[in-house]
Amino acid sequence: MQHRIQHTVFFPHPPEAVWEFLTRPELISQWLMETDFEPIVGYDFHFKSKPVPQFDWDGIIYCKVLEVDAPKKLTYSWKGGPGNGKITMDSIVRWTLKPKDNGTELSVDHSGFKVLTNLDIFSAMEKGWLQNMNKILELLNRRSHDTANT
Repeated sequence: MQHRIQHTVFFPHPPEAVWEFLTRPELISQWLMETDFEPIVGYDFHFKSKPVPQFDWDGIIYCKVLEVDAPKKLTYSWKGGPGNGKITMDSIVRWTLKPKDNGTELSVDHSGFKVLTNLDIFSAMEKGWLQNMNKILELLNRRSHDTANT
């Protein structure tokens, strides 16, 4: 049996502005982790953070861009584990952006979790993705506020 994480958040910002926070490494690092991401299908990249031994994770997520349809959809693989090349989590992250009500509806669908091996990290990521989406919203709101005041 597998689980999936699904969240949708409304942003009172155009899809292009939200897209930037999903695809520009310097912006991604403000709400997720340091990364060498490039929005190019087939591109291998990493997310890096501090290791979390209680989740059997060495702090590195290994990814490959699978789909880019700017500014509508972004899909990449998401793999991690305890280190030394051992992968215990092999999943897929799909971002979907839809124009709606003078803004954007952003959805994340993170699938492929194996319950027996990924239950603890699944529970943490369930909360984490929603918190991170709300961080994007805060950053976009702050940027809009700063632009309006200049």
